Amino acid sequence: VQLQASGGGLVQAGGSLRPSCAASGSIFSINDMDWYRQAPGKQRELVARITRGDSTNYADSVKGRFTISRDNAKNTVYLQMNSLKPEDTAVYYCSQFIVTRGSYFGTAYWGKGTLVTVSS
Repeated sequence: VQLQASGGGLVQAGGSLRPSCAASGSIFSINDMDWYRQAPGKQRELVARITRGDSTNYADSVKGRFTISRDNAKNTVYLQMNSLKPEDTAVYYCSQFIVTRGSYFGTAYWGKGTLVTVSS
């Protein structure tokens, strides 16, 4: 299983980006899909989560600005980021909890990360 993230970039404050993360491989099912971020000198933090039943939760710092969504047919999770602030600058990582074909248990898989830079 591999996760490929894309859609980061450089944007001015107040702008928008929509990174995506697609899983590929021998996938039976995917449960939670997450976006994390890690800013320079800081610990990685959970930004948003969407469950298999489409329940979502967000870090307080992004509530009302970011929206997580998923396309199960494409094994893809998206993060619509609006009203971006310089403090949103970080490497954004996706994680998906995947049960592979022939397995009873799931594993959290990680993408390599996509850089988001917000200029003031």
